[in-house]
Amino acid sequence: MVASPRVVVAMDLNQLKTFLTVAREGGITRASARLNLSQPAVSAHIKQMEDTLGLPLFERVSRGMQLTHEGQRLATEAERVVAAYTRFLDQAAKLKGHIRGVFRLGVGSNACASALEHLLTFLANDYPGVEVAVQHAGSADIVDGIINGCLDGGFYHNVSASENGLTALEVAHFSIYLAAPTGMVDCTTALDWRALETLPWICPASNTCCGHAASTLFKTHGLHPDRVISIDSESVTCNLIEAGVGLGMLHDTTAERVKASGKIDILSQVQDRVSVVLGYQADRAGNPLIQAVQGLLQSNKA
Repeated sequence: MVASPRVVVAMDLNQLKTFLTVAREGGITRASARLNLSQPAVSAHIKQMEDTLGLPLFERVSRGMQLTHEGQRLATEAERVVAAYTRFLDQAAKLKGHIRGVFRLGVGSNACASALEHLLTFLANDYPGVEVAVQHAGSADIVDGIINGCLDGGFYHNVSASENGLTALEVAHFSIYLAAPTGMVDCTTALDWRALETLPWICPASNTCCGHAASTLFKTHGLHPDRVISIDSESVTCNLIEAGVGLGMLHDTTAERVKASGKIDILSQVQDRVSVVLGYQADRAGNPLIQAVQGLLQSNKA
């Protein structure tokens, strides 16, 4: 009896990545934003896979799209294929004996700027073949980008990376202080939090380090400020405090510098230690680019 010929199914790796991203994000719209592809392109990838495989991979639900039973089983295999492909490229880079390529790096708020500056300087001197593609975003978005494979690593803070399968290397840390325009608040006595509640507050979004610190402070003292000015730039916040607009959160280096000029008063320390970390997927620790970046940061920190 002659065996039936085996059918070879051609599958594009980008289609697999699209398939996995739609599964994680639960819809075409969010997946297209995460992949930087148009929604028609993402839809086309999914349709091509379903046509090629002859199986329905997703079904539409009120919240977006969810995997079918067949899709759930294939998603597990797709994860293995993408991971194997990544390991294959990592091993090839090692065999070549030199490191080249693009390192996609997410960078958080102002506190990460110094770490980015040092890393770019180190790479330019020691690994001129490595190009860094920087994407600015909040800490939560950077972590999502690393998990979803859109970023190779990122500088961020205020996220528990270990719970997300990430490795986090501390590269810096800072404290956060509550500051006020000189003379606005009586600093000779204990702070009257009810009186501070009536003053204008300059606060960034709650997903930033200073915004998180402000939210914690409000909850601790039961504060509901009458007026909150939303500003996501520490330099702008500092300028507004100096100009007498209201209270605000500043990192330690900024607070100390401006206090020395006599333009602000430091009211209290709001958070003692905020870590700035380099995060990356734990299972990509063997990637040559990640090893190079990690090694440079560790050696220059020591």
